[in-house]
Amino acid sequence: MHHSTETALVKITNDLLIAADKGLVAILVLLDLSSALDTIDHTILLQRLEHLVGIKVIFKSYFSERSQFVNINDKPSKYAKVSHGVPQGSVLGPILFSLYMLPLGNIIRKHSINFHCYADDTQLYLSIKPDESGQLAKLQACIKDIKSWMTHNFLMLNSNKTEVIVLGPKHHRTSLSKYIATLDGIALASSTTVRNLGVIFDQDLSFNAHLKQTSRTAFFHLRNIAKIRNILSQNDAEKLVHAFVTSRLDYCNSLLSGCSNKSLKTLQLIQNAAARVLTRTKKRDHISPVLASLHWLPVKSRIEFKILLLTYKALNGQAPSYIEELLVPYCPTRALRSQNSELLVVPRVSKSRIGARAFSYQAPLLWNQLPTWVRGADTVATFKNKLKTIIFDKAYS
Repeated sequence: MHHSTETALVKITNDLLIAADKGLVAILVLLDLSSALDTIDHTILLQRLEHLVGIKVIFKSYFSERSQFVNINDKPSKYAKVSHGVPQGSVLGPILFSLYMLPLGNIIRKHSINFHCYADDTQLYLSIKPDESGQLAKLQACIKDIKSWMTHNFLMLNSNKTEVIVLGPKHHRTSLSKYIATLDGIALASSTTVRNLGVIFDQDLSFNAHLKQTSRTAFFHLRNIAKIRNILSQNDAEKLVHAFVTSRLDYCNSLLSGCSNKSLKTLQLIQNAAARVLTRTKKRDHISPVLASLHWLPVKSRIEFKILLLTYKALNGQAPSYIEELLVPYCPTRALRSQNSELLVVPRVSKSRIGARAFSYQAPLLWNQLPTWVRGADTVATFKNKLKTIIFDKAYS
């Protein structure tokens, strides 16, 4: 519950940034499964549901007497009984797959490898010192055991699509890369970027490649909307802009916290262009009043809003435990006025450009700057309203 691709990536990115801040090099492995949801064995799944979760009867009837056929030119084929796979298109599909994969976590933990699973996406990451190339054997052994477990559970690791990338300080990762030709048959990513749950990761964790791709895609859709803007009502045009443009600006934007204004300028130009198309504003006219009239927060403010909202949820039991663990409540050693102010500890970082971009640093830094009347909101809805008010006033004052 409360899990999303964004919370998964916030956790992983935080760990990678903190590792880089300590001068470590990280090896990130993105495992790819072939037709994962279609190969689940019903017998094995029912055993896991009974022995690991404690439910059986309901799902036994859910899987029984299912069949499939092919229909071509209104001529159906013979019906075939379905003994593998979970019904897709429902909420239960990814949940059942996650339960099927539960034992995999114990295998990875045995090798002391960091990992994160989200539906059929499994990520392994190991942070080591540049001169500890011997630690790679641990990752090799882990991947070998994963392959073996998957074979016994009717799953197949697609080595051709599984990617490996080395992240961290350039001078450190260069010395380590020569030791990684393959990881148990998985070649090191020839590209300096990989796509991870819809976000492009680069070796410097700058997300510049992601920003460029987002810009290209958003401007493509915006140009198409501009071509038909004259025949659209204001309401319909706004729906299209939000569906194809601003949704891309907001997707996993919490990962961009701490990025330079120069990097974020790319996204701000997109938002400015979207506002001009929507309101038919000329290029010469100043854009800030237009954004304010639409009640749109600027890109940098939207990032802060997302981080603070996730922080509030984490502090109030509405975020995954791995996000809650990144936040440490401030407990003064003696009675102070700030004792009941719900402040957070801002951790020390050694490199301001890397470690200061981590969620575990940015979240408490931004949270402690909020007035008490905002931090103390009793519901998410109330907090969002108060937070937008204060950030809006700050952006357009």
